[in-house]
Amino acid sequence: MRRITGKAKDETLIELQNASDSQVTDGPAVLTAFKINLHSDESSGNGLKEAPLPGHTETDKLHSNKDTVFFRDGVRRIDFVLSYVEDKDGEKKQERRREFEANLEKAGLELETEDKSDSKDQKTYFLKIHAPWDVLATFADVLKIKVPFKESDIPHGQDVPLEWLSHPFRLPDHIMHPQPDYFTYPFDKTKTDFFLINDKDTFFPPSTRNRIVFYILARCPYYKEGRKDKGKTGIKRLLSNGTYTAAFPLHDSHKLFPLGGKCDETVLKMFTCRYWKKARNAECESERYNLYKHWARFLCFYKEQPLNLIRKYYGEKIGIYFAWLGFYTEMLFFAAVMGLICFTYGVLSYDDNISSKEICNPEIGGSIVMCPLCDKKCPFWKLNSTCLSSWQSHLFDNEGTVFFAIFMGIWVTLFLEFWKRRQARLEYEWDLVDFEEEQQQLQIRPEFEIRCTNRRLNRITQEMEPYLPVTSKCARFSLSAAAVIFWISLIVACIIGVIAYRLAVYAAFASIIKDPMRKIQLVGRFITPQLATSVTASCINFVIIMILNFFYERVAVWITDLEIPKTHLEYENRLTMKMFLFQFVNYYSSCFYVAFFKGKFVGYPGEYSYMFGKWSNLRNEECDPGGCLIELTTQLVIVMTGKQLCGNIQEALLPLIRNWWSGRRGRHNPENHYSRWEQDHVLQNFSQLGLFYEYLEMVVQFGFITLFVASFPLAPLLALFNNILEIRVDAWKFTTQFKRPMASKARNIGAWQEILNAVAILSVVTNAFIMAFTSDMIPRMVYLYAYSKESSMRGYVNNSLSIYNISQIPERNMPEDNWFDNATSTCRYRDYRYPPGHQREYTHTMQFWHILAAKMAFIIIMEHVVFVVKFFVAWMIPDVPSDVKARIKRERYLIQEYLHNYEVEQLKLQLSASFITEPQSEMTLTPDKHEALSECL
Repeated sequence: MRRITGKAKDETLIELQNASDSQVTDGPAVLTAFKINLHSDESSGNGLKEAPLPGHTETDKLHSNKDTVFFRDGVRRIDFVLSYVEDKDGEKKQERRREFEANLEKAGLELETEDKSDSKDQKTYFLKIHAPWDVLATFADVLKIKVPFKESDIPHGQDVPLEWLSHPFRLPDHIMHPQPDYFTYPFDKTKTDFFLINDKDTFFPPSTRNRIVFYILARCPYYKEGRKDKGKTGIKRLLSNGTYTAAFPLHDSHKLFPLGGKCDETVLKMFTCRYWKKARNAECESERYNLYKHWARFLCFYKEQPLNLIRKYYGEKIGIYFAWLGFYTEMLFFAAVMGLICFTYGVLSYDDNISSKEICNPEIGGSIVMCPLCDKKCPFWKLNSTCLSSWQSHLFDNEGTVFFAIFMGIWVTLFLEFWKRRQARLEYEWDLVDFEEEQQQLQIRPEFEIRCTNRRLNRITQEMEPYLPVTSKCARFSLSAAAVIFWISLIVACIIGVIAYRLAVYAAFASIIKDPMRKIQLVGRFITPQLATSVTASCINFVIIMILNFFYERVAVWITDLEIPKTHLEYENRLTMKMFLFQFVNYYSSCFYVAFFKGKFVGYPGEYSYMFGKWSNLRNEECDPGGCLIELTTQLVIVMTGKQLCGNIQEALLPLIRNWWSGRRGRHNPENHYSRWEQDHVLQNFSQLGLFYEYLEMVVQFGFITLFVASFPLAPLLALFNNILEIRVDAWKFTTQFKRPMASKARNIGAWQEILNAVAILSVVTNAFIMAFTSDMIPRMVYLYAYSKESSMRGYVNNSLSIYNISQIPERNMPEDNWFDNATSTCRYRDYRYPPGHQREYTHTMQFWHILAAKMAFIIIMEHVVFVVKFFVAWMIPDVPSDVKARIKRERYLIQEYLHNYEVEQLKLQLSASFITEPQSEMTLTPDKHEALSECL
């Protein structure tokens, strides 16, 4: 018997009798009660609903609406949905489904099937799964799920001064804090009265119910009784072999039974899930609608994220990702402002750039004849042809860049240290402080249990558990390492191919752009051979990166599956390290080449260096007279911007195209014709590795803005704009385009934390080397303070170019045609060597060694300064805030106290019960004895 009780005139008493619901095979009886507030129908005149006609009940009305998250009885909630279609291989799959569903029922789950005739496509069956209380309680005990036992009485922190300044960026309190704080303790089925169980139907939230049901599905076998085929276990294998087409929990609907019974929704309206529409009563609003309204819309880009609501709806793992992404974006604001200031300084100091003025001066730069930059095809050229690129270089290669490189080294330390504090606070607020050990011990992957048939005793748990033999582990790791080395070598081979392209086409661009007979001098003034080569090579390199990235994602998953990690955490950490290693080499190798190799091993006229030896005719590239920094900037902008654009297009536009192609119209489907499970079925599947790719995208971006930021101070600004869009695009996808992901726990960002720390340390080294060897800053400083007679930069260009006798240039290096009237017998090249006729001609001058010593000294000083500041800041900022430490200790103390008091009370009740029942079994107690016993109790 299920009752709906309430006050007269405001609530109607409905009795739903369904004997089959209370008797479940191999499972306990499910006794639930629910309230539906039916407001007065003013049109009836008497303020009461008219009684239903004979043969028609309120449940019939519920059945007519398919947009519900309940079974047909309107009582049992749908915790999970499986879908399947019948095909040619139907008998074998039907047998699997029959055994699997029978085993699910033996495990205590309740099932209900929707026939294909009721689905929109007339092909798909839907199996709805409900977990009754006994199943939830049993597995909550097994999984040690923490549940509330008392409302927290620890006061919150004091108000922050000037909090009104952040008021425009804040969300309503009921959105930021959707539920009160509780003291929690791992669920114990034998102590149900210790916990705050007001209603067994709502005690475990949907995210926890989904997690428990999936735990059962992942370990339930589908072999016949009496057979032990370990390979035939789990929903994942049934999905991979096509037995089922999808497995997913449902998105929520409007709140059905709010506290106080004040919802003004009718029965039918309350069972709909229109996340894009507001409910009639704010108390009935769905969590999905609140996420859509306050989080998933781009117009909320300036608002804080409702992290507690995200955590409640999607679980801690997804919540911690968005918390990290939001914090990273906030910190990017400060880096972007500083980068913009440095870029502005470069623009404002434009007129003070004496070196560029000398290069552009027809009497200085126009009179300097430069040696050919390649063999045969490249002519002699005038220095003033690089006028535009020298001005462009000054925008990013100036005194402010040194300050910005040092600032970013400190910024990255502050970001990581403050994130640790933020993460520690979230661990406390989300009750994840002691989760790591539970996850390591309990979250064993079903694939590990299935594929590892050997078992041994666990010394900690004293239980037999599967394990992977050492010989098999070594063989798998060896094969994995060989595959990683092979694919990394393939990346290096592709980069070498791009470098060969750069060397080969440079001559072609030089012959086209510099040929006066082709009448493209206007373009030639703006596009130099170096710039044309750099841009085209960067675009080709980006295309190769995206192609290789497509394969690496699959190879990394295959290699990790081959190793058979034991736990989900171990699996994700291994996959993370492999995938980031692939991506690191894939995305950054071209930038490393331009920054640290291009122009460093060129040689000089008559003794040029070649990539594959002199027989290859591929002469190593030279840098512009202004340095290679502008080419590194070009490379960084193209790869970073291209990756972000492709990622945003893929994330935002592809789902819309997919929906249009599949004919899904979302909001335009009437709810009474389009069931709740069908609406979710057509959504995209959020894979177990979906969050992994989100992290990977952001960490690769983090590498771009830290490793090479000295070459492009505007990189943090571009990343900031991208991340503001990224947060809302990801929120929109999770809310509207994806099936509801499985709620899972995580106390931190996992292996990504160590990767970020490694990138942060490496960034200090790379930026120091960029400023020393890629930038022209150190040679200019040495000239200014040691060689300039006027203590100014006048004459620096002439000082930085060496002289070579044209008559000594070998025939193979000479241009085929003399395209202009060469009135000089010497040409200049970028180096510090003695001129012809000197007793040490064409050897390095003392200025070269002074500059080299200054570069090494700069690297050592900058690294030590930044590292000292980094470690000092890290030491000064504790990882866990002091108030959080105090709260954790206080909460643990109170939990132990409440648990002790509970045990004492239980013991008293047991003693009282035994004291009462034992004498009563021998003789009947007299009234006097009753009174005496009552007084004693």
